[in-house]
Amino acid sequence: MPPLPPRQLAAYAAPAFPLAILGLPLNVYVPTFWGDSMGLGLTTVGLVLFATRLLDVVTDPLIGLLSDRTRGRLGRRRPWAVAALPIAAPAVWLLFVPPAGAGAMHLFITASLVYLGWTMLNITHTAWGAELSPEYHQRTRINAWREAATLSGIVVSALVPAVITGGIAEDLRALAVVTLGLALPAFALLFAFVPDPPAPVRPLQPRDFGTTFAPLVGNAPFRRLLLAWVTNGMANGLPASLFLLVVTHLLEADDKAGPLLLAYFLAGILAVPVWTRLSAHLGKHRAWCAAMLWASFVFAFVPLLGPGDWLPFLAISIFSGASLGADLALPPAIQADVVDLDRIATGEGRAGLLFAVSSMAQKLGNAAAVGAGLPLLEVLGFRAAPEGATGLGALVGLYCAAPVTLKLLAVALMWSFPLDAAAQARLRAQLGSGG
Repeated sequence: MPPLPPRQLAAYAAPAFPLAILGLPLNVYVPTFWGDSMGLGLTTVGLVLFATRLLDVVTDPLIGLLSDRTRGRLGRRRPWAVAALPIAAPAVWLLFVPPAGAGAMHLFITASLVYLGWTMLNITHTAWGAELSPEYHQRTRINAWREAATLSGIVVSALVPAVITGGIAEDLRALAVVTLGLALPAFALLFAFVPDPPAPVRPLQPRDFGTTFAPLVGNAPFRRLLLAWVTNGMANGLPASLFLLVVTHLLEADDKAGPLLLAYFLAGILAVPVWTRLSAHLGKHRAWCAAMLWASFVFAFVPLLGPGDWLPFLAISIFSGASLGADLALPPAIQADVVDLDRIATGEGRAGLLFAVSSMAQKLGNAAAVGAGLPLLEVLGFRAAPEGATGLGALVGLYCAAPVTLKLLAVALMWSFPLDAAAQARLRAQLGSGG
C-alpha cells in the first residue's frame, strides 16, 4: 500500500490543532481558575473533575462500539464528529467563561459536556487514523503528523498567556474564541480530503457485554499497553495540574508561566521527528520507553530549584518537553497494531471500541492525578497565601517524585512489549490470508 501523500496527512491532522488548544487549558488552567478565581477550592475542583471522568467509564466504550457499527452515506466515523461539535462548542464557552456566581454544579455539567464532545471527536479521529494504513511504520507516520498538529495547537495555547496579560480569566476567554473559531474549518478539511475507510465486509455481530469485552480481557498486549497508558497518563497529569502552583509558589515567577509552557511544547514539536526515526530502529515500544526514561532523568533535578530559579526550570521544561512528542505519537501507533490482533481474534474491525477503552483509561489516569493529587496536596500541608505558601515540600514531591516513579513503572510494563515490526508483519499476513 503506497504511503499517504502529505496533503492528505495534513488534512487528517488538522482537527488535532483546535482540540489541542482546548486540551491545555482543561488540564492546566481550569483546575486553578475554578479553585482559586471562582473560589471553589482545590479539593472541591479535584473531586468534581474526577466525577466528570467517571462518566467516561460509560460513554467512551459506548461511543466506540456505536461508531464501529455506524453505516450510512456520511461514512463510518464522520457522523460522530458532526454530532459532537454542537455538544462541545457551547459547553466550552460556559466552562471557560462562566457567569458570575457559577458553582460546583455548573463546573460539573459543563465539564461533563465538554468531555463528552471531546470523547466523540477524539475516538472518531484516532480510530479513523488507525484504519488509514495497515503498515507498521506508516502508522507511526500518521500518528506523528497528528501529534505534531496537537503539539502545534498546544504551543498556540501556551502563547496566549504570553500575549494577553489580563489574567487567567482573559486567557481562558481568548482560548475559547480561538478553539471554536478553528474547529469547523479543521473538520471540514478532514471531511473533504481524507477518505472514511469503509467498514469491514463482515459486519459486527450482536454481542452481549461479556462477549464484547472478553476478547479485550484476553488480549495480553492490549492489557499491558492500557496499563502503561494509564500509568503514564497519571505521571503526566500530576505535573500539568500542579504547574501553575510550582511556577507561582516554588519559583515565584508567575509572570514566566507562558514562556515556560511555550518552551516545553515547542521542544515536544521539534522532537517528534526524532522519536519517529528512533522508533524505526528500536521499535515503537522501546522508543517510547526511552522517552519516559529521559523525562524521568530530567525531572529528578526539580527538587534543586527555589525562588527565582526560572532559568534552570526553563532548561528542565525544554529537555522534559522533548519526551512529550513520544508520549503522544507512539502509544496510538502501538494501539493500531493491537487492533490487528483483536481483529484476528474476533473477525471484526473494532478500532473505535479499542481506542474508546484506551481513551477512557487515559482520561481516568489524568483524572486520578487531579482528583487525588489536589486534595492530597492540601492534606500534606500545602497552603497558598499572599504572605507565602507553606508545604512546598509536598508540592515538589507530587510534582516530580511521584511522576518519575509512575513513568518507571510504565517503562517496566512496555520494555518487553511483544508487538514489534516483525510480529505486526505476521499479523498483516494472517489478516491478508483471511485469518
